[in-house]
Amino acid sequence: MNKLLLTITSACIGVSCLYGQQSVSISKAEVLSKVQKENTAIKIAASNLSVAKADYHQTRAIFLPNITASHTVMTTNNPLMAFGIKLNQEKVTAADFNPSSLNNPKQIQNFATKFEIQQPIFNLDGVFQRKAAKIKAEAQQMQLQRTKDYIAFEVENSYMQLQLAYKGVAVMQKVLQTAEANLDLANKNFNQGYLQKADVLNVEVRVLEVKNQLQTALSNVENASNYLSFLMHEDAFVVYKPSDVLQPINSVNNYQKSIEERADIKAMELSTKAYAHMVKAVNMSFLPKLNAFGSYELYDNEIFTGDASGYIFGAQLRWNLFEGAKRLGKKQQTKAAFKKATLEFEQYTSQSKLELEKAKRMLIDAANNLELSKLAMQQSEESLRIRTNRFKEGLEKTTDLLQAETQYASKELAYYQAIYQYNYAQLYLKYLSN
Repeated sequence: MNKLLLTITSACIGVSCLYGQQSVSISKAEVLSKVQKENTAIKIAASNLSVAKADYHQTRAIFLPNITASHTVMTTNNPLMAFGIKLNQEKVTAADFNPSSLNNPKQIQNFATKFEIQQPIFNLDGVFQRKAAKIKAEAQQMQLQRTKDYIAFEVENSYMQLQLAYKGVAVMQKVLQTAEANLDLANKNFNQGYLQKADVLNVEVRVLEVKNQLQTALSNVENASNYLSFLMHEDAFVVYKPSDVLQPINSVNNYQKSIEERADIKAMELSTKAYAHMVKAVNMSFLPKLNAFGSYELYDNEIFTGDASGYIFGAQLRWNLFEGAKRLGKKQQTKAAFKKATLEFEQYTSQSKLELEKAKRMLIDAANNLELSKLAMQQSEESLRIRTNRFKEGLEKTTDLLQAETQYASKELAYYQAIYQYNYAQLYLKYLSN
């Protein structure tokens, strides 16, 4: 008996500690607003989009020129280079043609400032690479939108879990009050000789069970609150209290929208198109490339003077005929990747349609279960009311009362669980069809 009382006291202390923790009221709209701004998954998806856009901007190199500038300092007594440097510096004299001077020139210095430009003209492989990069950026944009949709769905689901957890706490608090009242009544009946000690012990055990269930319900509140903090990217875990009430959602959404319009489906379709352009780019790499080039140079034997100058302009048609089967292997690899992406897109689309049909059936089942759970709760509530009145008059057994009390608590929790499942089914169907 003392051991049982000690256990009950310990449970009361644990519950009291959890009750003493301060909670912060928050609405679903506030959670959604914070999540859209601070959620890490959304930020990662936005970073992926920025990377894809940067890759696309890099492909402008196939149209824009490449311009460089350099300044070179050189000292030499090499006969050929020394004579060439003098020519570039426009300082050749008749004496420089003396065989002795040509064969054994003095050391000479050269300061050359050079401006170079390279302009792509015809590079078809680069054109298709640019198209592929643009489509990849568009796919990342779709993926970002789908990530936002998923996080919004996750927020609504988590918020409903928090609401359900509080409903569980409320139910167990009410059950605990009833159980404690029954315990007081059982003790009075025992003292008056109407009950045996075993009946009182059964009621005490029931009180302990309810307190343990209440403690679990309070832990569920903390778990749901912590997950909301994680979604909002908050360092401190706060116990939140939903300001919105858990009730069935009366949604009239049209779920006949084509699944091909979904952001993630579009993203995979765009990725497949990007692979198709990459295949074309590899095929175009077998064609020659045409590029223009030019340079303007300043020469002198003193730094940054440039008394002499010269320029070069031209064009180059280059055809790389063979690279040791490297391009052939690249072509095979790109084709295989394109085929794989196509199959994955088909599989993902088919699986998404399957999940959508399953979600529609789940909604119908959840709606039926909600109605049945409501009726079952009402019936068990009436049964508990009748048995409680009979128990007060000494016409009902303790075990029958405890059984009715347990059944009502179970049915009430099942009803709130049915509301959650019904709302979840609607949200999930909306997520799969939008």
